[in-house]
Amino acid sequence: MDSMSLTTLDRGKTTVDAAALDALSAQLRGSVLREGDAAYDVARSIWNAMIDRRPGLIVRCAGAADVIAAVNFARENRLLVAVRGGGHNIAGSAVCDGGLMIDLSPMRSVRVDPATRRAWVEPGATLADVDAETQAFELAVPTGINSTTGISGLTLGGGFGWITRKFGLTIDNLLCADVVTADGKLLRASQTENPDLFWALRGGGGNFGVVTAFEFRLHQVGPQVLSGLVVHPFADAENVLREYRAALEAAPNELTCWVVMRQAPPLPFLPAEWHGKEVLVLAMCYCGNLQEGEKATQRLRAIGTPIADVVGPNPFTGWEQAFDPLLTPGARNYWKSHDFTELSDSAIKVVTAAIPGLPGPECEIFFAHVGGAAGRVTADATAFPQRSAHFVMNVHARWREPEMDRACIDWARGVYEATRPYAAGTAYVNFMPEDEVDRVEAAYGGNYRRLLEIKQRYDPLNLFRMNQNLRPVKTQRAA
Repeated sequence: MDSMSLTTLDRGKTTVDAAALDALSAQLRGSVLREGDAAYDVARSIWNAMIDRRPGLIVRCAGAADVIAAVNFARENRLLVAVRGGGHNIAGSAVCDGGLMIDLSPMRSVRVDPATRRAWVEPGATLADVDAETQAFELAVPTGINSTTGISGLTLGGGFGWITRKFGLTIDNLLCADVVTADGKLLRASQTENPDLFWALRGGGGNFGVVTAFEFRLHQVGPQVLSGLVVHPFADAENVLREYRAALEAAPNELTCWVVMRQAPPLPFLPAEWHGKEVLVLAMCYCGNLQEGEKATQRLRAIGTPIADVVGPNPFTGWEQAFDPLLTPGARNYWKSHDFTELSDSAIKVVTAAIPGLPGPECEIFFAHVGGAAGRVTADATAFPQRSAHFVMNVHARWREPEMDRACIDWARGVYEATRPYAAGTAYVNFMPEDEVDRVEAAYGGNYRRLLEIKQRYDPLNLFRMNQNLRPVKTQRAA
């Protein structure tokens, strides 16, 4: 392997000689890729097509030993580092220009012990990988919305989805993690081993190291859940949202109902005359007894005069993948997000006023109702602080043509600014795009200072900075 110029932590350049590159390659069970190699472009491609970066080196890891070798190589050469799990993060932090990309995607094993209801998951696994193994035993860990999402990024940022109200966030079900820290050591993080690191990993993102294995608590779920969509004309949106808000006050934790406002895709159960027209969709899932679910969803399904109601028994794995066709890789994406402690009349008016101005057929505004079990954890119990029962709004701009960039980004930013007066001021880090570095402190609230102290302890060089970054104190002073 020839010597090469690579990007450093301070965005300068350094030359790494051929002997050092050969020594790295010799340590690995996996492989090293550089530009021109057959698998290079596939490895650097991620979900958000707006991100088109070219790492100098990609280390495709086969196990924890490969991760240790890659981290040591990056630290010794002070290289800019990105860590890829599923490559689904909106900010594109999985890939860097000119530096070293640590690719965990080959590490996808999931092992389940049904007797103890535990799962051991490697960091390259997707949510679909996890569901496939756990649902073989009618078990589940609360994960996210899109089954192609990687388990690593989702977990490290918090993780909420269809069964969070019943069983908590993904991090609330994390029992321990194996982590390669910036000094190249493999540590176990749990409530009893390196508990400060364990606290920080649960919501603090990829700031503290590279997780090479997760152990999760599992819960009895499925194999079927009562789930589906109720689609309303957008003309009724304000009334539907007010009644939706009222219905949720008495909703059991087994029931989750989210809202999507967008132009109707050509779904087979929708009359053709509604395709491409603005609609409001109630998407719901009841993860308990199906008959009890029919009763629990009755009030929500009785709202207004829907165009279609396709709520019924579905395999849990199928429902976890229901939105995948609308979130395939290859599109350009930009998100703006707020947390809300309540969905006020004023917020409803602002949000509904934004839908007639949708800049494209794939753009939407999404509201997730959280709370339940996730809200029974204190704000300082984990790095993730947003524990009050609340809604998460994601303004999702999605389009295909680069010439639409300005219109779509401006629309998302406009909705974000218009709804800011009614928002809680916090943010879900997994929904933050790369231009929101100014929101990191607010996202962590009262946990921010403790996170900086832990960052200083485990990564004083700020080697792991391609994320919603928590800069160690000495790095901040130097800057």
